[in-house]
Amino acid sequence: MANKTAVIGFLGTTLDNGFNDKRWQRWRPTVSLGLHDELLVDELHILYSTRDKRLFNIIVDDVAQVSPQTQVIGHHVSLSSPWDFADVYAELYDFAAAFDFQDNTDYLLHLTTGTHVAQICWFLLVEAGFIPADLLQTSPCPRPDQADPQGRYQVIDLDVSRYDGLRARFEAEKQQHWQTLQANLVTQNAAYQQLISDIEKVATRSTAPILLMGATGAGKSQLASQIYALKKIKSDSTTQAKYALNKFVEVNCATLRGDTAMSVLFGHVKGAFTGAVSNRDGLLKSADGGLLFLDEIGELGLDEQAMLLTALEEQRFYPLGSDAPINVSFQLMAGTNKDLRQAVANGEFRADLFARLNTWTFFLPSLKDRLEDLPANINYELARLGSEQQQQYRFTVEARQLYESFAMSADATWQGNFRDLTASMIRLTTLAESKVIRMEDVRAEIERLKELWQLPLSNILQSKNSLSKDEIETTLDSGLLEQGSYDLLSQCLDEETLTTIDPFDAVQLAYVIKVCIQHKNQATAGRYLYANSRDKLKSPNDSDRLRKYLMKFGLKFDELGKNIL
Repeated sequence: MANKTAVIGFLGTTLDNGFNDKRWQRWRPTVSLGLHDELLVDELHILYSTRDKRLFNIIVDDVAQVSPQTQVIGHHVSLSSPWDFADVYAELYDFAAAFDFQDNTDYLLHLTTGTHVAQICWFLLVEAGFIPADLLQTSPCPRPDQADPQGRYQVIDLDVSRYDGLRARFEAEKQQHWQTLQANLVTQNAAYQQLISDIEKVATRSTAPILLMGATGAGKSQLASQIYALKKIKSDSTTQAKYALNKFVEVNCATLRGDTAMSVLFGHVKGAFTGAVSNRDGLLKSADGGLLFLDEIGELGLDEQAMLLTALEEQRFYPLGSDAPINVSFQLMAGTNKDLRQAVANGEFRADLFARLNTWTFFLPSLKDRLEDLPANINYELARLGSEQQQQYRFTVEARQLYESFAMSADATWQGNFRDLTASMIRLTTLAESKVIRMEDVRAEIERLKELWQLPLSNILQSKNSLSKDEIETTLDSGLLEQGSYDLLSQCLDEETLTTIDPFDAVQLAYVIKVCIQHKNQATAGRYLYANSRDKLKSPNDSDRLRKYLMKFGLKFDELGKNIL
């Protein structure tokens, strides 16, 4: 059995217009689809706005007259600005994601109607594989003196090389419309919108260093690459020297240690150290004339920080083992998940380098601080993964509601921020049958996320000596502790102590209470808790040490069991 043919397109508010009988004497693109004997349209999907309801009804009646076998299906769309690229693309992407494409149907995307912006967006969605269709272009008779309601049509196969010119034109127009950070970083968070607006101004008007501070996975690397793309567009469209920009060089400083760090960043000459068998340029030289992004700059050693400061201020540096300086000119962008202000206070980061970086410092919010942006970021991940794999992934309505409800609840800690969300979407799209994410897929993923985010209390205590107070507080606030630990503290401590206890003490005390409950008496619990340090004391009294510890919080061993429900 032959496949059905379905055409999707906008209602032509200008070309399709006409309310009297004279409309039949001219070419109308949507009606013309039903006038070709060799193009049999089984379904005609028309997108229209509320204000064009009357015209839509006339087109439905007219198509029924010329092609009775064609079923006309209307789709209401609401575009706040038909000429806003980001708005139109988002609306059409949502339409495509919700559309029920059938395997037994051949789809054509009607490009003739709609604004130029809409045509570009249709093209991109088809090319990326989100809409499994060929492009359809209709046109009137080439002789204006000849009335021909039928006109002509042409099916465009994007795989045909002769349409490379069309592809290039659409890409150029897309670049023209999509050249702002606001367009690439969809957000409904007012504070983040203002942050991105400020960054955009700085990126296009200043060559001073930019420092991006935020938790791991908050999107620093992604933002850095988009800032470069924006600056590159400005560089290509102006002759002003301050916008000159060539390449983008990125390095994660957490991977650099010792001589390797110096060599990777500043290069070396042959024989500079054991294993230096040839010259090496280094990343600072590679970034000459471009933008250098040093991610996790807080991990750089103090020696590397000193050399970097010299390179920034004097625009020159000495490779390892060389007496000849190298002159460079680049813009520096840095990212860190550390609070460099505290690192300076701790002597871990040079105050002079921080002052040099601190011209433009932006604090990126975590995913938990931008929950209103979760739906848009879910759409982004679906689109990105679909584009990579030439598939169209989508949720069922119920599955999408369940996933978003969990994702925006207190149970979703999003410890890895957007990296967690990306990983979650990869799992969902990989495991989904027929490219549709269903309820059972979401339920399994929610359990998987809960398990991944549930760090056993013993693991936290084993690493407590290497955690800073800020990290301990983050651990508590993000829900890494077992719920039972909170319950223990709330049942054993009075309200004043519970609200004033330090996060570090809360972690430790919860564990001590658990151990006490599991042992018959204070002495055996003490021996368990102080097993490693008791041998270092001249006269160990584990029971007394435990008693004194509990007294700090107004607790007694014999009363602990009575307090637990």
